Order: sequence, then structure tokens, then C-alpha cells
Amino acid sequence: MGKLVYVTYVSLDGYIEDESGTFAWLPVDDEVFAFTTDLLRSAGTFLYGRRLYESMAVWETDPTLAARSDLMADFSSTWKAASKVVYSTTLDAVSTADTRIERSFDPAAVRELKATAGSDLTIGGADIATQAIKAGLVDEIQLFVLPIVVGGGKPWLPTGMRTDLEFLDERRFKNGFGYLRYRILEQ
Repeated sequence: MGKLVYVTYVSLDGYIEDESGTFAWLPVDDEVFAFTTDLLRSAGTFLYGRRLYESMAVWETDPTLAARSDLMADFSSTWKAASKVVYSTTLDAVSTADTRIERSFDPAAVRELKATAGSDLTIGGADIATQAIKAGLVDEIQLFVLPIVVGGGKPWLPTGMRTDLEFLDERRFKNGFGYLRYRILEQ
């Protein structure tokens, strides 16, 4: 059985996108990039919302990214090795291998996916992660906190619910990023 892990980057004031819907303020350096790649390497399946999938698909569709550095090649290889599930009502087709579209988030199907998984699964995209957290499916939250305040935008966590967490790990990076890892306690 695999764990479902919500991995995300967030501003200090709690947003994954600024008010204009961008996240260009995510300056990831080599140390953070390598650490992120190592985290994702253990996942066999990535669950994405449409917008996050479309921004990540370039790791397979643009071979020039992997050619830029060994770190980028390693990330590209890690990303391509995982299966992907994209939750979208508007996406007509996927541009990457081993990827399927689901028209709606079905908690029972994700529960079954977790139960039969030989490795962990990650979930990304605030909307889809919120649905998974509210359904009691997320086992861990792995959060990269950036040293920036963006003043508003899309929050990384759902509102209107309480969830108790157990602190598992932390790491500080030279560029000011912080990594926090929590286990979600029974809801």
C-alpha cells in the first residue's frame, strides 16, 4: 500500500500562486532541485490537476530541458518514470506517456489506487489536493516554504476544516527555503 503525499511549494504567506495566477516567483536552486527530485523518485504515480499537469508535461515533451544539466536530466527521468493521473473536465488529450485523464475526483478510486500501489503517490495542485485532504486520503504533507510574501492568490490548504498533524522532518536550504514534513493524524 502506498502513501498519498501532498508535495508543494508555498510562499511564506501561504500561497502556491500569486493574485495573477502565476508562480514565476519560485526560484529553485540546484540544492532544492536535487532534494525535490530525490523526494519524487520514490513515487510511482503523480496525481495532478490540469494546470499543474500542463506546466509539468514539458519535462517529457521538451527534450531541451533535460539537455541543460545533469540535475535537469535526472528530474526529467524521474518525472517520466512515474504514471500520471490528470483530473480535468476540459483537457481533451494528454501529451505524455503513461498518463490518463479522469473527469472527476473519485475518492473511492484513489483509495483503491493507494491500496494496490507498490510505491507512494504524490498529489499536486491545490484544488485536487484539497479534495483529497477533505476525503481523508492524504497521508503526508511535504511543504517547501519560500522566503517571499506574495500578498494573495491561491492558498495551498483548504479552509473550513481542522486537521491535526504530526511533525516528522525539516530541512533548511542555503537559499532560505524551508522544507517541512508532516503526517496527517486520523481525521
